[in-house]
Amino acid sequence: MDTIIIAQDYEEVCGKAAGLLAAQILLKPDCVLGLATGSTPTGVYKRLCTQYAAGLLDFSGVRTVNLDEYAGLGPEDEQSYHMYMRHHLFDHVNLQAENTHLPSGLAPDQKEECMRYDELITSLGGVDMQILGLGVNGHIGFNEPGDAFSEGSHTVSLSESTIAANARFFPDAGKVPRQALTVGMKAIMGAKKILLLASGENKAQAVRDMLCGPITPRLPASILRLHPDVTFLIDSAAGQLLPQI
Repeated sequence: MDTIIIAQDYEEVCGKAAGLLAAQILLKPDCVLGLATGSTPTGVYKRLCTQYAAGLLDFSGVRTVNLDEYAGLGPEDEQSYHMYMRHHLFDHVNLQAENTHLPSGLAPDQKEECMRYDELITSLGGVDMQILGLGVNGHIGFNEPGDAFSEGSHTVSLSESTIAANARFFPDAGKVPRQALTVGMKAIMGAKKILLLASGENKAQAVRDMLCGPITPRLPASILRLHPDVTFLIDSAAGQLLPQI
């Protein structure tokens, strides 16, 4: 069943999302969490770290798989998603290093790396709860708009709108990588539960198209409506174009 929650603001989105993730960890201490990066989930991770510091959560048995990594960036690069996860979550809770997984941006054979990563997710038994952000063009992970839904993990050339949106994380817009390795729709849709977060008026059109438009690879997030257990957590600014219920 899909659930749509309209929160007042970003802070409420993060609070509710952290509560759902914490519940997942408490119910299944060895759960597999699918993690996202970017600006949207930072507030969620901050709250999880606070709950851990207060002794309310134990991450020692949790396994994590991230959605993506920039092609060409190593784990020690400050702009890599490996480093993002360390800064925002991994270094602040008792996750075991061997239980955290991201694609390698430096893999000499990207196709082989993508196959390895899909096999890893399968070996973990799939994802129990997948957190997703929403791109302004409707992408999830780095699955960009296209002619078909990408099934397996793959290397993608990032759209100009995605590059522009991510430029704020880099000292020079020209240094934003043009490609990334991303988990495909098969692994995302294979998650037992999905939690999609959207905040800000710049996401309003994508939110409306995702929930009210046709299911199409031109708006990748629209496929989530076919999943049996998705919670759409949207703040009022991002949900401003939705029809009144």
